[in-house]
Amino acid sequence: MKKFIGPAIVVLVIVLAGVFWWRYYFVFAEGVKAGNLNYFEKKGFIFKTWEGRLVQDGFQSPNPGALQSNEFRFSAAEGDSVSLILERSGGKFVELRYKEYLNPIPWRGASEYVVTEVLEVSDARNSGLPMR
Repeated sequence: MKKFIGPAIVVLVIVLAGVFWWRYYFVFAEGVKAGNLNYFEKKGFIFKTWEGRLVQDGFQSPNPGALQSNEFRFSAAEGDSVSLILERSGGKFVELRYKEYLNPIPWRGASEYVVTEVLEVSDARNSGLPMR
């Protein structure tokens, strides 16, 4: 019985490490989102991370009959070119490449979406509604 405890512990550690990697480091999806950068701020209690919100054209409705703006909340890595560019791009139209993880990690950010690259920054685009 004692000779099975050692290998069982090794197998358990390997399985738990695999589950941890899958939940927190497996890239579930990658893509590009575009819209007007609403805000980009550094916040957090222990781990200060860059968090932002992109407002996209159009509307989405999680509930039938209700309207809300189409928002994309994301995190960005500290100290790289992404945070430096977005810090100066508030209110502008931006196109962002991101990775989606299954769960956030406090030191990576508060969102499952982590922006890895800024593809375009330009003046804010009109949402298609006439100005009055």
